[in-house]
Amino acid sequence: MVFSGDMTHVFIAPHPDDVALSCGGLVAGLRELGQNVTILTVYSGAPNGIASPGASRSGSRALTDYQRTALGFGSKALFPDTVAFRRDNVPADLPVPTAFSGTPAWAADPGRLAVTQELANLQSRQFWQRAAWTRSANVTAVETDARPVADSVPGQGSLEEVDLTSAGIANLRRIEDERYAYMLECSVVWLDLPDAVYRGYEGDEQLLGTVHDDDPAPYEIIRREILRLEPQAVYAPLGVGNHVDHQLCREAVLALLDETRGWVMPAPGFVGRVSFYEDFPYAWWNDFHAPSQLPDGGLALPAGVALEARYADITEQLDRKAAGIGLYTSQLPRLFES
Repeated sequence: MVFSGDMTHVFIAPHPDDVALSCGGLVAGLRELGQNVTILTVYSGAPNGIASPGASRSGSRALTDYQRTALGFGSKALFPDTVAFRRDNVPADLPVPTAFSGTPAWAADPGRLAVTQELANLQSRQFWQRAAWTRSANVTAVETDARPVADSVPGQGSLEEVDLTSAGIANLRRIEDERYAYMLECSVVWLDLPDAVYRGYEGDEQLLGTVHDDDPAPYEIIRREILRLEPQAVYAPLGVGNHVDHQLCREAVLALLDETRGWVMPAPGFVGRVSFYEDFPYAWWNDFHAPSQLPDGGLALPAGVALEARYADITEQLDRKAAGIGLYTSQLPRLFES
């Protein structure tokens, strides 16, 4: 693909990380040519105005196990190691009845815990006996003057509670998006629509299935932002993998292609300006080769509009693409199992 002149390119990302995964090499190449690039991240927000009994102080609801996994954060044992969080922010694996008194079945016996603590203190004194200072061991995570916990020691934990509810995770993902835009020297716009897991999609079968009848494509807001940015080229997801958020972004752009010119303040024509990119890693996972492999036989293109396969040679940008993907640390274990 060859570009000349001062052009503006808008990449539509259903979620933070989608453009880095699918188009990171092309974005890096465009920036090397001095082209202007803006990433339009559509579903980057938490549920709006929704609270529940498990809500945080900010009023945003706690995540279900499936929501956390679908968003890339796994169980609480699989949170990114770049996130420091307080122990008291991690709930028990097993619920404790509110009227319960005494020691829960899964907790250590107080007597045995005290013996373990004394043995740990002895080992600690023996270890530090030749040093000019000592530090007492702590096996209980109960803070005392003699035994601080890591959460209260600068450099060993966070002094603030990390919001691991829906709003907190949305913020973490936007931070990753911002770091990527900073690295590639491009712009990013967040539309902050709630992710599909907040809009009633439960389980992978629904998330990668048919769009709900009451879940319209975000046509108006995407159209408004594209017209505001005045791009010469627009890139939208093809919907490989059938994730409902990717489908809805694709349908919104297909509606732009189907617009007819008006007599009063006509909008620019989008035919010839729009490209659909293959969604990575879905295209890799599904051995995708052609739009005919999409559900229902491909795209519902407007009359007189056809697709032409084009390829961007990103050989010289592969390292930058990989480095950009690496900035989305919350997503790497889910996508690449590493």
